[in-house]
Amino acid sequence: MFERKPRSEYEAALLDKGKRFMPSGPRNPTRSPDQAMIVKRGRGSRLEDCSGNTYIDYLLGSGPMLLGHSHPAVVSAVREILEDGNAYLLAGEACIELAEAMVDAIPCADKVYFQSTGSEATFFALRLARAFRKRDKILKFEGGYHGMHDYALVSTQWTYAPADFPTPVANSAGIPASVLGEVLVAPFNDIDTTAKIVESHADELAGVIVEPMQRTIPPRDGFLSDLRELTQRLGIPLVFDEVVTGFRLAYGGAQEYYDVQPDICALGKSISGGHPIGVLAGRADIMDCAGPAKLMSGEGVLLSGTYSGNPVSAVAALAAMRELRKPGVYDGLFERGRRLMEGLAALASEFEIPAIVSGEPPAFDLWFTEGDLANFRDMLRCDGKTQARFAQLLMDRGVVKAHEKFFVSIVHSDQDIDDTIAAARSAMEQLSSERAST
Repeated sequence: MFERKPRSEYEAALLDKGKRFMPSGPRNPTRSPDQAMIVKRGRGSRLEDCSGNTYIDYLLGSGPMLLGHSHPAVVSAVREILEDGNAYLLAGEACIELAEAMVDAIPCADKVYFQSTGSEATFFALRLARAFRKRDKILKFEGGYHGMHDYALVSTQWTYAPADFPTPVANSAGIPASVLGEVLVAPFNDIDTTAKIVESHADELAGVIVEPMQRTIPPRDGFLSDLRELTQRLGIPLVFDEVVTGFRLAYGGAQEYYDVQPDICALGKSISGGHPIGVLAGRADIMDCAGPAKLMSGEGVLLSGTYSGNPVSAVAALAAMRELRKPGVYDGLFERGRRLMEGLAALASEFEIPAIVSGEPPAFDLWFTEGDLANFRDMLRCDGKTQARFAQLLMDRGVVKAHEKFFVSIVHSDQDIDDTIAAARSAMEQLSSERAST
């Protein structure tokens, strides 16, 4: 049974420094200031804070730790390459090997470019689409998240007052009005409304970007294939943001898992082992917009970055990919994730708390709602206060999760799942008691 140790003076001092020297302070896994923590180390499926508490971790660095923390194969590969330097600007051997491995793994990939983050990968994907189509407008889906650049931070999951489609809503101060004017917004899982918007703006659109599983909302049957047919018919590049789903839902990502192939995709996270990497992959004719012939003509797309394809991230990714190719890895990942999903759903039913488990076994969440969950506006109707409270109660019981996801790793054990379900049972019992008293 987990018993949380009180916050140490050392951790309290670190939190105080963070508040003084960082504009928003250290990140908090929940909304409760009492549960703010400073991480000392991560090992496997566990996180340890600076007060000596060890938690089962489903935050997983917001997704990168698909192999768990400090996986021996990744640590060994990184330790070895550090002896040879960690940044050349020029391509090293591992960079070339990784490019070949990515093309072999990803269905849409004829060629790849490397970046340092998922935000960079989606940013450059949209730049490529605009250059290829010689158009400026981008269509995205309401509630989808594609990073922290200006084109992406629009009508995301942090939109509390949505506008009528296809009008975008900025999610941050500092986003130029001119950028908002180049973004159109459609509802996820609604192909009829999406088709009307796309068809009416077809001559202006450079591309359509989508999370194939939007946050933890899976696509309805036929939605992605219909979107593929629509964009293909109109000659508009389809961009999959697979920063979360790439290598997580399958070795070939969501495009393998859902059997729909985009023109371009952005990846990262799940093969990074915690090291900064973004991958832009796609059709040769689109990717060649960044090639030397186009650049020499003055019409090429610049995609470079100082740390792009650096040897440390490259060997970490290669090591992660080798682990993911081992027999039975995905079977085990899905089996344990599915067991946790089913356990959470059963507990909500047992305690008569309206909730839906939504997502796929490697990434999902428990949403407190009585209705369907097919798009962002359904998500807005969920009970956010209960959602936050459940996360707090789990943390009190030794389980840390993301604000909108359980990320499951390949090293979460059967015992981890059992312990998590036991913690969730205790949390549900307290939730039920609190609901009854109000």
